[in-house]
Amino acid sequence: MNNPDNITVTQPLLPDLDEFHAILSDIWDSKWVTNNGRFHKRLEDALCEYLQVPYISLFTNGTLPLLTALQALRISGEVITTPYSFVATTHAIWWNGCRPVFVDIDPSNCGMDPEKIEAAITPSTTAIMPVHCYGKPCNTERIQAIADKFGLKVIYDAAHAFGVEVNGESVLKQGEMSTLSFHATKVYNTLEGGALVVKDAETKQRIDYLKNFGFAGETEVVAPGINSKMDEVRAAYGLLNLRQVDEAIEKRHQVAIKYREALRNVKGIRFFNDMPGVRHNYSYFPIFINAEEYGMTRDELYFKMKGQGVLGRRYFYPLISTFSTYRGLPSAAPENLPVATRIANEVICLPMHHDLSEEDLARILGLIVR
Repeated sequence: MNNPDNITVTQPLLPDLDEFHAILSDIWDSKWVTNNGRFHKRLEDALCEYLQVPYISLFTNGTLPLLTALQALRISGEVITTPYSFVATTHAIWWNGCRPVFVDIDPSNCGMDPEKIEAAITPSTTAIMPVHCYGKPCNTERIQAIADKFGLKVIYDAAHAFGVEVNGESVLKQGEMSTLSFHATKVYNTLEGGALVVKDAETKQRIDYLKNFGFAGETEVVAPGINSKMDEVRAAYGLLNLRQVDEAIEKRHQVAIKYREALRNVKGIRFFNDMPGVRHNYSYFPIFINAEEYGMTRDELYFKMKGQGVLGRRYFYPLISTFSTYRGLPSAAPENLPVATRIANEVICLPMHHDLSEEDLARILGLIVR
């Protein structure tokens, strides 16, 4: 049980309880609680409109879209990816019988460094899986140019990138597919949930088959699918949350402004500013600690904050490449990943959500600014 005096790193966006009760009553009366019901269809349509994407398929969590994207594109062999992400990114590659190949990251956005990709390509490479880390868009133009040059597929792990746009265009339109997470920790959530963004109706239909055991009709199975459909309760919850997500993002924006104002002149602390032409969602606020300049290591600050009930997160630490399943891969060697290794040892994500008060911010910053 969380101590109510703690300031947590995030907090779920929750719909109005009375409105949710009313929708639950509707679902109970219909007795249709899953299997592509009314609310499921409505949420897919609403998300396509909100996110400005042509087709979207809902899932019961954010990992299954990653697994299904690789299946749908029949990816095999080696997949180039980043060690600086949540483990689901690489686990999805492994579960599909593919070999992850790690490349280093760009310190300007913590995404995959495009200049490292070509050297990692071999005759066995079939795809690239970059991550829009913290919702900061990757260099999608450069990544796509490399993919086109070598005939590779690109699947974006966009778990952090809900609503993110570059020059008015959704970042989710890049690559062959983009995956989203609607976990409770995300800017937009359905408690648990996720989605796969695709470009055409035929691919959308294949995805829908794969997430429903491969059924194409009552008696016909066309693919070795799994069960990963979103239910009606979470779809209804998601429809309600979609009404308030813009307001929540703006509140996050104001928190980011206050953090930047307070930390701008603190020696030894680096953070991200907004990227030109990008509509950000302010999903996270990472800071990076230079221990020599700041006078305290990242871990010393992290545990100091934790001891005072301010629960930041060392996100992403440790690197995926250091875990036992992957550390034996040649690409996982620390000397191959110097930037990712350094940043993983410097990062703390500060509390960031729509419900942080002025008192909360003063308490957080009082532990950091000396």
